[in-house]
Amino acid sequence: MSCSFFSRGREMEYSLTSCLLCLLLTWVLLQALRSITGGSRASSGKLPPGPRRIPILGNLLDLGDKPHKSLAELAKTHGPLMSLKLGSLTTIVVSSAAMAKEVLQNHDLTFSNRTIGDAVRVKQHDEVGLPWMPVSPLSRTLRKVCNSHFFSNKKLNANQYLRRKKIEELLSYVHKHGRAGVAVNIGQAAFNTSINLLSNTVFSKDLVDPNSKDAQAFKQTVCSIMEEGGKTNLADYFPVLRKIDPQGVRRRMSIHLTKLLNLVDKMFDERLHSRKEHGSIAYDDVLDTLLDIIEDNLVELNKTHLTHLLGVFFVAGTDTTSVSLEWAMAELLQNPKVLQKAQVELKKTIGKGNQVEESDIARLPYLQAIIKETFRMHPPLPLLLPRRAGPDAEIHGFRIPEGSQVLVNAWAIGRDPDIWENPECFRPERFLGLEIDVKGRNFELIPFGAGRRICPGLPLAMRMLHLMLGSLINNFDWKIEGGVMNMEEKFGISLQKAEPLRAVPIPLV
Repeated sequence: MSCSFFSRGREMEYSLTSCLLCLLLTWVLLQALRSITGGSRASSGKLPPGPRRIPILGNLLDLGDKPHKSLAELAKTHGPLMSLKLGSLTTIVVSSAAMAKEVLQNHDLTFSNRTIGDAVRVKQHDEVGLPWMPVSPLSRTLRKVCNSHFFSNKKLNANQYLRRKKIEELLSYVHKHGRAGVAVNIGQAAFNTSINLLSNTVFSKDLVDPNSKDAQAFKQTVCSIMEEGGKTNLADYFPVLRKIDPQGVRRRMSIHLTKLLNLVDKMFDERLHSRKEHGSIAYDDVLDTLLDIIEDNLVELNKTHLTHLLGVFFVAGTDTTSVSLEWAMAELLQNPKVLQKAQVELKKTIGKGNQVEESDIARLPYLQAIIKETFRMHPPLPLLLPRRAGPDAEIHGFRIPEGSQVLVNAWAIGRDPDIWENPECFRPERFLGLEIDVKGRNFELIPFGAGRRICPGLPLAMRMLHLMLGSLINNFDWKIEGGVMNMEEKFGISLQKAEPLRAVPIPLV
């Protein structure tokens, strides 16, 4: 009887699966027909060139599991301004510095809004999350809050003691591993440092214990958010499928994002409660500042806006920083002559075994060049965040249809042989003497984007990367665990290493 029951269960499962597949195919066909019959405006005019499309799917199969590389390869044939059809979504891909300048500067207003993936349509994040919300008075207010209360030079200078303390804790953590001859997970260590720096800046407390499983779990939540957000999701290319979420992307994103927002919300509630108590302590941190803004009705913001804003900071400020630090260390261990040259500069400038201070960074041009070269070869967001075309624009004689998705392939630009000599070679020397920075003014190097949607956290990220990298290589030599390192990438919104970098620290002093 039990076997019969499970047999019938399997038959029902197969039947439901078949029905679902038929339903999906029907909806996809209907969407394709709708696109053909109702999409004359999007298909008229002279689009940029692009690869041959297959019915219904368009160019979806051309993306592969590493779209930044696939699109860079296609651009070699079809040019730096290329059009694709991803299901029903017209997509324009930018693969050169000149074309990036057209989109991000010359036509910045036209391309200032985002294409919203189904993964971020949870918890109203597409409406109140700063990276995704449309340009509006609200978005400008949130950016003003960021620039005034988080990332201004005055604010960053005032709390640099926090960064010094967290770097000291990082070095202590690494020293313990070095004495025991145990490898350090470089990305995890950088993540722990970044998350606790941000949490002390915002909440005046550590969010994770670097030695606990909570740190790994929190990193996994952040990485999962970035991974789900970067997945090729059929619901993005066939909107009729959004209701059923065929790949479960929105469902999983909802779980991960809810965890993060609940944690931030809990911090808000604890502080609100403590502020009401008699004799409560004024923390004078970011959270107190934000609560003052809400309570004094200084701007049109509420708790939901600020919860999502801080959630974004904890994702973007930890993932991209730790990913970039991990790639920088990986490249240095792959290129020992570069590492040695950096260590010589540090020894001459600040003394071997000393912690790098923020005032030292300007005197370390080779260390700065290493960070730039890491961004060139491994931009943390290889396709940046997608833009959405506004009213029809024309670029170099080609029409960009309103509503189309625009992807800027920062990875391809960083490896463009027309710009960079030997682009596949990690050579920081190429930046010495060049007036190129990452602030969105030089379109050959735009890891943080450019224009009105440039990442507001850029100033903090640059300080943290130089401090962490400089301190780690000025205090330790490093030996790759097992002697071999995998340099393969894992694609998501951010570009992570496929395998974590694990290296054994050897104290220099």
